[in-house]
Amino acid sequence: MIYRMPVPDDDLLTQGVVTRRVFAWFLDLLLLALIMLVLWLALMLFGLLTLGLGFPMLGLLPFVPFCYNVLFLAAPSSATPGQRMLGLLVRRNDDLGRPTALQAVISTIVFYLTFAPPLDLLLLIVLVTVRRRALHDLASGLVVVRTEAVQPLTPPFGYGNIQGGSPYA
Repeated sequence: MIYRMPVPDDDLLTQGVVTRRVFAWFLDLLLLALIMLVLWLALMLFGLLTLGLGFPMLGLLPFVPFCYNVLFLAAPSSATPGQRMLGLLVRRNDDLGRPTALQAVISTIVFYLTFAPPLDLLLLIVLVTVRRRALHDLASGLVVVRTEAVQPLTPPFGYGNIQGGSPYA
């Protein structure tokens, strides 16, 4: 017999998620710019030290944002650093489990495709979909939810009854 965790109410899961997603994207963009700058400087130095033979490695820089999203979504935290800072998690829509690597890849590809000029208005679909899902969420079967809605509260250090149990257990 399979036991599944009960799914919380949609309002509890997605209240304020759209605004948080926008700010999380800006935080991730800032972090990505910093990562890209450091990598560019390192690759330029490597290119100079190898008398120009290392310069073709600069061609790897456009793949950094893709790898950033995929690796963080497929990681156990299942959120980019910006999403984690703003209390968001990426989960599977059907059972709120962690995303698979394939779902992370599909989500990232469709996410970057929606930034193409004629398609960027498709990001507004979050305003009318159930659970405030964007096109890349729909295509990959994912949903962005509030951390508090899916993770149980952990008691502060040293809190609990005398027998060592927790009131949250």
